[in-house]
Amino acid sequence: MHSADSRDEPEGRTGRRHERGEQQFPDRPPQTWDDGLIARRAQPESSRRGGRDGAPARDHGRPPARPPAAPPRVATPTGNALRPRLEALRELVGLSRARLDRRTLAEAGRVLEEAEARQRHSLDLTVVALAGATGSGKSTLFNTLARAPLSEAGVRRPTTAAPVACTWTDRADGLLDRLGIAPRARRLPSRPYDPGLSGLVLLDLPDHDSAAPGHREQVDRLLGLVDAVIWVVDPEKYADAVLHERYLRPLAGYAEVTFVVLNQVDRLSGDAADQVLDDLRRLLDEDGLALGEHGEPGAAVLALSALTGEGVGELRQMLGQFTARRSAAELRLAADVDGASARLRPAYMAEGRPGLTERTRQEFEDRLAEAVGAQAAGLAAERAWLRDAERACGTAWAPVRRRYERKRAAAKGGAGRGAETGVTGAGSGGARVPRAARADAARRGATTGAEGKAPVVAGAPGSGRADPATDSASGSVSSPVPGSAAGFVPASVSWPGSSGAGASATGGPVGSGPGIPSSSRRTASRPLVEQAVRTLAYEASVGLPGPWAQAVREAAGRGTEGVAQALDEAASAAAGAARPPRPRWWAVVAVVQVALLTLQLAGVVWLVGAVAGVFGAEWWAPGLLITAGGVGGPILAWGCRLAARGPARRHGSEAERRLRGAAAGCGRARVLEPVVAELLRYREVRTQFVIVSGDAQA
Repeated sequence: MHSADSRDEPEGRTGRRHERGEQQFPDRPPQTWDDGLIARRAQPESSRRGGRDGAPARDHGRPPARPPAAPPRVATPTGNALRPRLEALRELVGLSRARLDRRTLAEAGRVLEEAEARQRHSLDLTVVALAGATGSGKSTLFNTLARAPLSEAGVRRPTTAAPVACTWTDRADGLLDRLGIAPRARRLPSRPYDPGLSGLVLLDLPDHDSAAPGHREQVDRLLGLVDAVIWVVDPEKYADAVLHERYLRPLAGYAEVTFVVLNQVDRLSGDAADQVLDDLRRLLDEDGLALGEHGEPGAAVLALSALTGEGVGELRQMLGQFTARRSAAELRLAADVDGASARLRPAYMAEGRPGLTERTRQEFEDRLAEAVGAQAAGLAAERAWLRDAERACGTAWAPVRRRYERKRAAAKGGAGRGAETGVTGAGSGGARVPRAARADAARRGATTGAEGKAPVVAGAPGSGRADPATDSASGSVSSPVPGSAAGFVPASVSWPGSSGAGASATGGPVGSGPGIPSSSRRTASRPLVEQAVRTLAYEASVGLPGPWAQAVREAAGRGTEGVAQALDEAASAAAGAARPPRPRWWAVVAVVQVALLTLQLAGVVWLVGAVAGVFGAEWWAPGLLITAGGVGGPILAWGCRLAARGPARRHGSEAERRLRGAAAGCGRARVLEPVVAELLRYREVRTQFVIVSGDAQA
């Protein structure tokens, strides 16, 4: 300590210091410490043998040379930048509570709590703690800075059992209460109103390596609350693994609020102090602690002797400049936020730009359309239109032929019982469906009802539905559809009241008439739906951090539970939609067909009468009528079939588009929207994390 302050010491304490051989005044030559391993190895050989080349040995009473002190650090405008970062961190924690586990968010929550607690007190006050190992001289340095014997210093270890505070302000009571400093441990310096240290609150902490129980816990607790730390090391323990691995290395992000002082340099002789200080800098650099050199912000490193006062004035000046900036608390809080953001980075930063592309959405909708058989439904609707056109515009003898075929099939034992294949309605041009394929489709549940009923296949025994080959009024078509989901899907579309007779007899829309049971309607393929959802979830979660990828998969999985049933309902609604009105030219053609039939009948009657001698006309006249009616009807029906292809194709495309739209809408509501909501939430928290981390490139 300085000589001016030594006069204020009690006589008993001064006597004890003389007994220990300690030095009281800096102008007196300090005693040389020459039994330390580091000092002996660092001391030049020429100094130990009395000088090199006959030169006299160095005067050990002269203080060792020191490197120049680090220049004053430039204050950073942390006040305006810290507030939005804390707000963003609070928003980040709120948005992530349901997505991340509590352990991941615990550190961020602690930072927010400590920041809120620190901001309740004046940020103009600077709390600096003296920390170090046993025997490093913390208490002696504390007394030297305070210019008064406020903390007990001696050879007994550990000396400091509880933290002691020295304040250069009268507004620190609330702050000391937060730190847990007992009122009896609060001191005032010899110069309470020192303008150089105004606003400083200095703490003397217990030893971090103390053997006494509870000392380390006190140190760890206060290190998380103070604004800055002065680490006091000595030549013997400056490389202690506990100091570097437990404290300096984990706290490397707090370099701007860290001081590292090499104490007891008065015990080093020659250039040993310089060499030990250089080695200390090397160790700090290996710890990742940025050093405040060349005007850059970082930790200040200097050598001093608390016993002789050497270098203490320089430290006091640095503390004065550090306190005068009134930014220590904000620097500490900013470092806390930096540490929290570094630990949270793996939970928020993704590789690349994850999300749903338009291609992924389109593929998902295509898979759903495939699951409900949209293409098959369109083809079936096209064939149904052609079949209705055939019935409306066909020859007048076609209904008689169909009725005869039904009676003949019924006489043979029912539809499909004795035949190897099922034939589509007469005149429809449908393909034949093998029995094995129809049975396979039934086993796979291609026509299973949404309520889990047994599959019903048109034409199967016991199905309650006649084979389309014999029931032309059923309004359904069964044929293999190329490219269908399961290899073979019965392309049967059941329109409500698709009775051909009703359509022909009435002038209303095609297919108007009584409805059909819902159990015979198309159902979605569950495996295809699940595969589509899994593929979408995978594509959406690629590159996302683990918790958010899991959230996306869970959102998609929740939609899978009801999307299949919703697709069944959407398909049924699309199938039951109103069909377009019957073209007027069909009625005109039907009238012409009736007229041609009338000509045929008139020609037959005339010819029979001529043969019987009732009529005296020539035979060629009735023959011409019979030929005109018999040939004109099929030719007209053939022309109508050609004319109906375009409208039938448009009708099939419209049916497919309608079913695709229904499937896509169901997929969007049940799967896409929840997945997109999770991605938007992740994008929002990622934006907040960029603000928290202060990294514009994140």
